[in-house]
Amino acid sequence: MPVLRTPAPSRPAALLLASAVLLTACGSSGNSAEPEESSAAGYPVTLDNCGHETTLKAAPKRAVSLNQGTTEILLSLGLADRMAGTATWTDPVMKGLEKADASVPRLADDNPSFEKVLDAEPDFVTASFVSTLGRGGVATREQFEKLGVPTYVSPSDCSAGKDNDSGGDGSRSAPLTLDAVYGEVRDLARAFGVKERGEKLVASLKKRVSAATAGLRASDVSLMYWFANSQSPYLAGCCGAPGAVTRAVGAKNAFADTHDEWPQINWETVADRDPDVLVIGDLTRKQQTAETAAAKIRFLETDPATRNLTAVKKKRYVLVSGQAMNPSIRTVEGIEQVAAGLRGFGFAK
Repeated sequence: MPVLRTPAPSRPAALLLASAVLLTACGSSGNSAEPEESSAAGYPVTLDNCGHETTLKAAPKRAVSLNQGTTEILLSLGLADRMAGTATWTDPVMKGLEKADASVPRLADDNPSFEKVLDAEPDFVTASFVSTLGRGGVATREQFEKLGVPTYVSPSDCSAGKDNDSGGDGSRSAPLTLDAVYGEVRDLARAFGVKERGEKLVASLKKRVSAATAGLRASDVSLMYWFANSQSPYLAGCCGAPGAVTRAVGAKNAFADTHDEWPQINWETVADRDPDVLVIGDLTRKQQTAETAAAKIRFLETDPATRNLTAVKKKRYVLVSGQAMNPSIRTVEGIEQVAAGLRGFGFAK
């Protein structure tokens, strides 16, 4: 997703040393539950993650998740009682997870400072994006690991074919598949010693995709995905999470020839391609112009460059969360919503 990168402030050496002592001494919180499998059995666990070997000597008891995507996986795995904090939200938490989420401290709505994360005394730090847990983000993996805190980054953001150094939000030479999302679920379940919960969650996600797309054929339908910004809109390229949604429903992406993850494309080019359906991100954050779906639709229906688009005149809008446009378990939600929209517009064959 389009993210604003905020440099992490430096931390004085003495403060780092004090934090290291705290991290070494910290224990479980009073309400932490033991894993369903013995905390000693199966550990240490080593994950091959984005070119790093992440080793956990025991199941985490004070995990901090720096992005909503990883947070919702951990909550879906029933691990709220072993989380010390969350951060960087674009949307309300996924339905059904409200109570669990309310029990976990929110360190920041956007990127927290490195100090804020260390104050939570984490024993494991996760993130959905290299830009969050890397240079220019909250901190680098090496900064945490020097303090003895293992880290994990979603493989969907560093999988084969993803180039995070190409500028903007990176580019993909190979399409993202849902297997990367399922792999993240399994990795995190293994890290916490709850493998069975991970397999159940993956099976549930696969069942939802099959149910949503059964019999759906929309090969002649072009979709355009708009994340945010009205002046220079972030629109989905071929191969990220929206690409996975598009392939699942059997449709076409209006910008399938663009390999950038979220290129900024002018409205004149959009008008030339005139997509059949607009998939609109309904965000609650306040970083860009036109974050909410209501603001996007207002713009589309009043701006001279967009008000004559076929999808606008026919009001073919599918509203999805920002997280549904990210490589996460919410991508499955995006498949369900886009599939339902296509059926509602009469495109199902």
